[in-house]
Amino acid sequence: MSETTTTSAAIPTRERRREVSMADVAAAAGVSGQTVSRVANERANVDPETRQRVLDAMSALGYRPNSAARALRSGRFRSIGVIMFSLSSYGNTRTLDALASMAAASGYSITLITVQSASQSDVSGAFLRLREHAVDGIVILIETHRLGENELSIPSGLPVVVVDSSADYPYAVVDNDQAQGARLATEHLLDLGHETVWHVSGPPESFAAERRRDAWRAALEQRGCRVPDVQIGDWTAESGHRIGLALAARPDVTAVFAANDQMALGVIRALHETGRAVPGEVSVVGFDDMPESANFWPPLTTVRQRFERVGEEAMTALIADIEGSGGEHARTLVPTSLVVRASSGPRR
Repeated sequence: MSETTTTSAAIPTRERRREVSMADVAAAAGVSGQTVSRVANERANVDPETRQRVLDAMSALGYRPNSAARALRSGRFRSIGVIMFSLSSYGNTRTLDALASMAAASGYSITLITVQSASQSDVSGAFLRLREHAVDGIVILIETHRLGENELSIPSGLPVVVVDSSADYPYAVVDNDQAQGARLATEHLLDLGHETVWHVSGPPESFAAERRRDAWRAALEQRGCRVPDVQIGDWTAESGHRIGLALAARPDVTAVFAANDQMALGVIRALHETGRAVPGEVSVVGFDDMPESANFWPPLTTVRQRFERVGEEAMTALIADIEGSGGEHARTLVPTSLVVRASSGPRR
């Protein structure tokens, strides 16, 4: 019986490229390994010329610092979590843009988690998932609250900033001054000679809508004006149009303050359709100052919110807290302003 021996030819493999080490960078830059380590870990005790030489060597050699090892040494992951309750909101998306830009400029990445509702279970679940992603701090953009229930309990253990003007939390809170904006809009219409101002509000579960609604009512009461019934919308132009048709049928309606520009657009369309001139018979003021609002017909008088400033303030406060340079947790309200265009005019 013959024995057959089978041999297999060795399959050549591509030689794995050796990873660039800190010693390689040190040799290329003409500095010590300790100096390279300081630059990689973003320490301040390296002169600018040497730092740039090391960075140039890192770039030329393709050196990538080990972020996991660096996190273990520093206790930081250079990552920030963001919890949002809505990506469809104009204000939320603008604020998120500012948060991401500010984080990137400060050397942090962003991990975004959206939740379906502002319930305790959803918020706690989002915190748990962000902890698994190893973030250094969290920004929460709260658009809604739970009617009839207490404020949300935010889990502790990480620096947190809340973007919401009504929250009562032991954290920094940043938001546009919703009340100031609504007061400016209402007083503008009253100053034009209108006897009262009708209000198209956002949904009952919205903190922003609540603040604007309360400020509108307070401004009317302070002037001794009649307070009409609140018209409840849902932020959409469709809801503004539906409400606008009902308001257009009332001869006593001469001024409308809508809680956002999209609902104002719907109101204006309804007024056009029913032959009520804007602003000849009815003045309309919005809220947000969307880029499109200047191109409504007529161009919309509205309240400008500074979403970019809110995002910058929130991220600055959070990073200061993470890096140990933050002060007391304060409430920051970014001022709003009235932009007067052609949709508002004197009562005739």
